[in-house]
Amino acid sequence: MVSRTSLAAVSSLLALLSAAASPALAAQTQYPLKIENCGVEVTFDKAPTRTVALGANSAEILLLLGVQDKLVASAFWPSKVMPELAAANEKVKVLTVEIPTFESVLAEEPDFIAAQTVLLMGPESKVAKREDYAKLNIPTYLSPSTCANKQDTKDIYGSRSELWNMDAVYKEIDDLSRIFDVQDKGQAVIADFKQREAALREKAKARGKDYSYLFWFSSPSPSADAYLTGKLGPGGYIADLLGGHSAVESEAEWPTMGWEGIIATNPGVIVVADLDRNRWALDKPAAKIEFLKTDPAVSQLDAVQKGRIVVMDGQAMNPTIRTIRGAEQVEKQLEALSADSK
Repeated sequence: MVSRTSLAAVSSLLALLSAAASPALAAQTQYPLKIENCGVEVTFDKAPTRTVALGANSAEILLLLGVQDKLVASAFWPSKVMPELAAANEKVKVLTVEIPTFESVLAEEPDFIAAQTVLLMGPESKVAKREDYAKLNIPTYLSPSTCANKQDTKDIYGSRSELWNMDAVYKEIDDLSRIFDVQDKGQAVIADFKQREAALREKAKARGKDYSYLFWFSSPSPSADAYLTGKLGPGGYIADLLGGHSAVESEAEWPTMGWEGIIATNPGVIVVADLDRNRWALDKPAAKIEFLKTDPAVSQLDAVQKGRIVVMDGQAMNPTIRTIRGAEQVEKQLEALSADSK
């Protein structure tokens, strides 16, 4: 017979083991909360209730965190909201899928502005600068992925000095989760991305192919220069994640290159962006692929000849939560191509 004392001891031990196996709950936000963001200290007296998200990534992080009831409007969507977030996004007003006006943002009476890029909230922004919102006592947050760029080029997006990685996105998720006091949700989202990131590296290791990757976002026309991702941006990160390297040597975030120069890089894999917008003739992947296969010179590239053209969500070529998703899309297609070649 087991004594009551022994049963109590066993019960206590099981409780301790259970507690050790469970992740610790994150501490609640203590307001006022001060956050350093891109060299600016921002103070929050309470969790925002009327947020405007400038950029799909800013909006989608907030939707992932489950604070859509605090998100009144969004803008700038190169691609539609991710399907798994569509229901949460239904009641969020879309100001425009392009660049909004400062007046349209203020009309929503925001108490917080979160922005994805300097194009939407930076020194040369076409909407407004951070100082413009500060004058109105509206706190702002700019994606840390953007902050790391060097503004030493004529391009508003600048260049990078080291390879971008998901740590900047994880910081963004963590910061926003603290601002809205949903840290537990934030940590769960980060843990999921890290697990997916690790799985991709394992698959790439097993495949053992060091391909050179060219990430083609879009072009105004077949004769115009192509907008590509630089070697240190998300494209370079995805190439590295999948066991390869960038075919483009430029450190610019969004370098442009003529097709003569692209042919010289002779990429092993060409990744074309899938965009929902209709701004340029080559926004759609089908148009890009048709050009690659029919142009007399471009069609002779190894990647085209060997059928290594894959399609990826265009928003994943930006430093966003979609970057991992884009890498997964590329990996899946490469697996299929490998299987077909056997």
